[in-house]
Amino acid sequence: MNKNDLARYKGLLLEKLEELLSRKSLVGLIPTSAESCGDLVDVAACETGATMQVRLNQTESKLLRAIDDILTRIRQGKFGTCEECGQPISKARLEAVPWARHCKDCKDRQDSGS
Repeated sequence: MNKNDLARYKGLLLEKLEELLSRKSLVGLIPTSAESCGDLVDVAACETGATMQVRLNQTESKLLRAIDDILTRIRQGKFGTCEECGQPISKARLEAVPWARHCKDCKDRQDSGS
């Protein structure tokens, strides 16, 4: 992978990281107590919203860790190489998921449980 491609992917990763971190600062705006929501329907809606926010935060935390890991791989010169088989990860996959750690074949095997 050439330096221009590497710089471009690093830029994409840093943009996504900034986006995720800016969303994290909005978490405090979500009501934490269902009691402050109103009637029973409002309480149910608040609880559902809070549950969804917890799941979103968990997903975003995993993504933050994945981006941090990939930025480390960039510094180590290992970016774009599958952690499973050692083959290059396709540019198409890296365009779609710049924090990808596995090539498409290895990821498909991993997802199917083989």
